[in-house]
Amino acid sequence: MAERIDAYVDTSAFIAFMDASDTYHALFRRLFAAPPSVVVTTSLVIVEGHGWFLRRFDRVRALQFLAMVEDMPFLDVRPVGPGEVQDATAMLRRFGDQDLTLVDAVGLALMSDGRAASCWSTDRHLGLAGSPLAIHSA
Repeated sequence: MAERIDAYVDTSAFIAFMDASDTYHALFRRLFAAPPSVVVTTSLVIVEGHGWFLRRFDRVRALQFLAMVEDMPFLDVRPVGPGEVQDATAMLRRFGDQDLTLVDAVGLALMSDGRAASCWSTDRHLGLAGSPLAIHSA
């Protein structure tokens, strides 16, 4: 049986958590303040988040993002290698009618087969694997 993940965290959840002006800021503050046991993200999400804060703000904010991630002892950052890219490519083909990034597809593959109880994301594409989005249960 596949490992059970309580929550998969997408880039948009980190952005909403750090940006007080974001519509979902309060929700993600609550979720990150009392996380479940198994909270997972991927190295690609961290890369994407760092790049987002660097482009949108500056180096300081991008480094603050990385420091925030480092300060989350409950967060399991999974590496992404050839196997994960292969699984993600299958997801991209499966949902070929959607504008998914490889980062999205890696997350979908990780959550597939009901492994993730919830997905912390504001991106509705991340619900394609069947895991409920936190924004819908708020």
